[in-house]
Amino acid sequence: MNALLLDEPGRLRPGVWPDEKSERGRLRLRVQAVSVCGSDLHYYKEGGIGAAVAESPFVLGHEFSAVVNDERGEEFGMPPGTLVAVDPAEPCDRCEWCMHGYTNLCPNVRFAGTAPVPGALREFYHARPQELYPVPEGFDDVDGALLEPLGVAVHALDLARVPLGATVAVVGMGAIGLLIAQVARVAGAGEVHAVEPLAYRQELALELGCDAAYADSAAFIEATAGRGADIVIEATDTSGGPEVACQVVRIGGRVVLVGIPDGDRFELTASVARRKGLTVMFSRRMGHVYPRAISLVASGKVRLRALVTHRFPLNRGAEAFEIQADRSDGAVKAVIEVGHEE
Repeated sequence: MNALLLDEPGRLRPGVWPDEKSERGRLRLRVQAVSVCGSDLHYYKEGGIGAAVAESPFVLGHEFSAVVNDERGEEFGMPPGTLVAVDPAEPCDRCEWCMHGYTNLCPNVRFAGTAPVPGALREFYHARPQELYPVPEGFDDVDGALLEPLGVAVHALDLARVPLGATVAVVGMGAIGLLIAQVARVAGAGEVHAVEPLAYRQELALELGCDAAYADSAAFIEATAGRGADIVIEATDTSGGPEVACQVVRIGGRVVLVGIPDGDRFELTASVARRKGLTVMFSRRMGHVYPRAISLVASGKVRLRALVTHRFPLNRGAEAFEIQADRSDGAVKAVIEVGHEE
């Protein structure tokens, strides 16, 4: 089948991937749309994340939608042709962490597009029915793909536990940050502020409902007369993101770190976090949140399509990665439409 293959850091090419045999307990899907995630970019730029290193060639992609391409789907209420959002995480459902409800922390998880499990940037994919979520009428394939990053945002807000009327600051206005800002409002934030150095992303943050946007921590601290925000959620790919988050949060506040830093390390001035008495939490992926994510979009409370700035067919997928990695041409979220070619 046609696929987009990662040969080495910085090199993606169209190629052929062997088709998988249908397995008991899995349905065959025809992939429709795959959006490029920040973690995909770490593989693209660095060849992996931490100990998870891709072997060549490798197929990336975990934010995706598909249509059921399997007669057995009828048994699960998903007949052939059903458009589904696909949860890329397949937890073992047996370990201590799964049994306690922390499926997002399962050490035995199979996660699409994370080495060694090939991802969705190919024509067909096989998944368990329990990881498939039919989307409502009015959703298209791009909406289905973007439900995955929205789920990450929902999980981050679950960890943040925003008090009603609290001031929330979001550091980093990439796709995840823009979704977090929207969900924070739904979660009860009184004010939502963006900290983002790129002007075009500041503008989009304001368009999507942020009360104000600031280029750096100094500007935000000045605007709040030194107080800072009650809750800060960091969603950058830089080693300095957590430092900024700890600077802009108030004394006794809460910080949730969502971003994956380049180089797998971040910087943090210990005295700032310690003297403020901060609570710092790390967010990893998400749990069972797809139904809530679908409801947020269906109700109009969260806008997904506003994040999509570029679309490419599968055979030009390398361009999607290049433009999003470079943040060129106003890029926020690039989508690869697998069923399209030029």
